[in-house]
Amino acid sequence: MLWYILKLMVVLPLIAGMAWGSLRLAKRFEGKFGTSTGSRAVKIVETQMLSPTLRLAVIEFHDREILVSTSKNGLVRLAEAPARKREDVA
Repeated sequence: MLWYILKLMVVLPLIAGMAWGSLRLAKRFEGKFGTSTGSRAVKIVETQMLSPTLRLAVIEFHDREILVSTSKNGLVRLAEAPARKREDVA
């Protein structure tokens, strides 16, 4: 019984740390794979989770920024504005 508890105390934090690290990496590299380096007409500028099923996203399209709400029911356009000038730092 003591051996089981000792293994549980070692393995459980290890698994939790790996899950946390995987989620952090997924968030960091979200949308970075499978895209070409050329110019694109549509670019996701920023996303923000509001709840597990609701997310806000700012999409840049033809020098406009469009704020959309995404959920399991689909997309809803909330606002639109001219694109802000950004300084790309490499």
